[in-house]
Amino acid sequence: MASLVLVRHGQSQWNEKNLFTGWKDPDLTEKGEKEAVEAGLALKESGYKFDIMFTSVLLRAKRTGKLILEQMGQEDLKTFENEALNERNYGDLAGLNKDDARKKWGEDQVHKWRRSFDIAPPGGESLKMTAERVLPYFEETILPLLKEKSDILVAAHGNSLRALVMQLDKLNSDEVVKLEIPTGMPICYSINEHGQVKNKVLMKT
Repeated sequence: MASLVLVRHGQSQWNEKNLFTGWKDPDLTEKGEKEAVEAGLALKESGYKFDIMFTSVLLRAKRTGKLILEQMGQEDLKTFENEALNERNYGDLAGLNKDDARKKWGEDQVHKWRRSFDIAPPGGESLKMTAERVLPYFEETILPLLKEKSDILVAAHGNSLRALVMQLDKLNSDEVVKLEIPTGMPICYSINEHGQVKNKVLMKT
């Protein structure tokens, strides 16, 4: 069995300010750093040791992964960054306060952009579009390594991880939009040599 551990980055400065972030690149808050450290300590205590880490190209995911590995004594782990794992692109919403966006476009419209599977905000991506870049990267790059029994850490974002969990847990489009991915909480899968999920644990930090 191989281990696949997914971790959403710790709280970012824009999470704290209730702003749409997407492909913008704020750093972690002090709370976000603490969440990443606690995730690393929990993984170490549970006996995890990774062969490879994958992250997006965005600072908050890269720093979360780095802080996790520091707690585990694996600072020199081979790491790959790819924008296929980036957060969903929020287009014209990026940088706006979520409450201000509701005032501008209306509660219902903003809710559709945030929670629909295939409705994209202006200039941005839907969750479906995000999945269309995340899943091929997973299948072509990460899954073959899991089949070879490499233990892998993925530090990424709420929506890119939502797309991955959709596939791993066999969720439909209605189920996935209700799925919440907490910051800094490892989602731990056991994957067999055929690439099938055999177990899933949400780790408390």
